[in-house]
Amino acid sequence: MRKGCLAGVVLTLVLVGAVVLFGPRLAEAGLKLLYPKSYSQLVEQEAREFNLDPDLVYAVINTESGFDPEARSSADAMGLMQLTQGTFDWIVSLYPLEDPSAGVYDPKANVHCGCALLRLLLDQYGSVEVALAAYNAGMGNVSDWLQSGDYSHDGETLHTIPYPETDAYVKKVLRAYELYQKLYP
Repeated sequence: MRKGCLAGVVLTLVLVGAVVLFGPRLAEAGLKLLYPKSYSQLVEQEAREFNLDPDLVYAVINTESGFDPEARSSADAMGLMQLTQGTFDWIVSLYPLEDPSAGVYDPKANVHCGCALLRLLLDQYGSVEVALAAYNAGMGNVSDWLQSGDYSHDGETLHTIPYPETDAYVKKVLRAYELYQKLYP
């Protein structure tokens, strides 16, 4: 178990005990520790620029990197919103950065490109769930799934996500999104 996961489990157990002893106000404060609004000025600015719900952006960042700007996945996705270098370069070609020398680990550049990608995916697929699946598994995979009767009945929504990791990812982001909306009305 990763150190961060263990800390999360311990914090969750402490929160459950605190709810029993001290009530829901403490539980809400504890949940805000697990679901922070770090990088708020940056997230709010980029969400506004790309017409995104900031709570969705926070949910993606929380799920992708836990707000660690130095995060790197086994698939070589990097930074707050976990972009591969190829995806980062592609998005930069479409939506240039204020600072052209900024790299994928730069929080401002990473969130700018992650929000641009999320907007493109939402426009392409018209559904938060499908866009999130594409954010995780790639547009090619999701487009193939939508064409398959095994995964989609209508070519627009997915009744089944065939990659267990992507299925879990979409569910986790949607849960985090719901929590952000409830914790920060």
